[in-house]
Amino acid sequence: MDTKKLRQKILDLAIRGKLVPQDPNDEPASVLLERIKAEKERLIKEGKIKRSKKTAKTSDTPHYKNVPFEVPNNWIWTTIGDLCSKIGSGSTPKGSNYSSEGVLFFRSQNVYNDGIVLDDIKYISDEVHQSMIGTEVLPNDLLLNITGGSLGRCAIVPNEINKGNVSQHVCILRPITISSNYFHALILSTFFSKSMKITGSGREGLPKYNLEQMMFPLPPLAEQKRIVSEIERWFSLIDIIEKDKQDLHTIIKQAKSKILDLVIHGKLVPQDPNDEPASELLKRINSKTEITCDNAHYTQLPKGWSVAHMQILCSLIDGNKQNDLERINLDVKYLRGERDPKTLTSGKFIPANSLLILVDGENSGEVFRTPVEGYQGILSNG
Repeated sequence: MDTKKLRQKILDLAIRGKLVPQDPNDEPASVLLERIKAEKERLIKEGKIKRSKKTAKTSDTPHYKNVPFEVPNNWIWTTIGDLCSKIGSGSTPKGSNYSSEGVLFFRSQNVYNDGIVLDDIKYISDEVHQSMIGTEVLPNDLLLNITGGSLGRCAIVPNEINKGNVSQHVCILRPITISSNYFHALILSTFFSKSMKITGSGREGLPKYNLEQMMFPLPPLAEQKRIVSEIERWFSLIDIIEKDKQDLHTIIKQAKSKILDLVIHGKLVPQDPNDEPASELLKRINSKTEITCDNAHYTQLPKGWSVAHMQILCSLIDGNKQNDLERINLDVKYLRGERDPKTLTSGKFIPANSLLILVDGENSGEVFRTPVEGYQGILSNG
């Protein structure tokens, strides 16, 4: 089960009005939107926020003909700009001065979808904080990473953080009246990432104007709360599935390791006294092999087994970083269970039934068998 895709599916159903049933007794979203606009006008008149140039040129009642998708009748399409009293990023503290304590200063590395991470938090003095006008962080704000590789990560500021500030790589979204958790679900949905054209590199960033213009499917406030509760319920179940999957993977890994350990100690299958001793097998592999004893120094091995150096059993050849293994970006060696002088001198071909060993990088030590046709053009003469 792909739990990541399952989470995305739940979010996509949520913002389309398909996760919970609608209640005809809910206050329609159109009425909610008028209340939001009235509150925004009050804040403008009191000088607490400024009217954006965009909203000054548009009508009070937007009419959207080409909507991204259909929503329930008691929902309404609007924009992020209509729903927020604040959309804007921070700045770098003057002189890049950080303090050992003081006001929390959030950077992109502190913002994750699961919440604010304080492991690498910086602080600025209250004096510097006061000089950074308009970038104060408040509880229930949404912090959105707008540049770099973490582009699109978003966190809700918890109630216990009552004051903070942000860098220029983080945007503050301060919704009016609506649920910050529903807003957060929208930002984490595929609809948001596709609308904002969020890519892996994140070099282009998210301009403020694009965020203001981003269309927003607004449900009634009561339904927003039901949606959030249902998302939390589903995500809790997915957390359990992911934990069970992780536990299962751990058990499987331990079981495989135990089986291999039993194999090499001769404890997985019973021995047959009629089998040819391993010492005879070694003589057939290499007639010059000197065998002093079978297992006198390895009493944990069954009778008839022998211990031999790898160089007696295999030929080891160096490889490089070409063709099919280029995606792995690792140096490769291979082991053959027989000696073939022709293959050793050609340096052109890894034959079938060889073992490829990764010997460099984070996957170093992994071993896999070649396909039937082997690998052409992989090896150098090492």
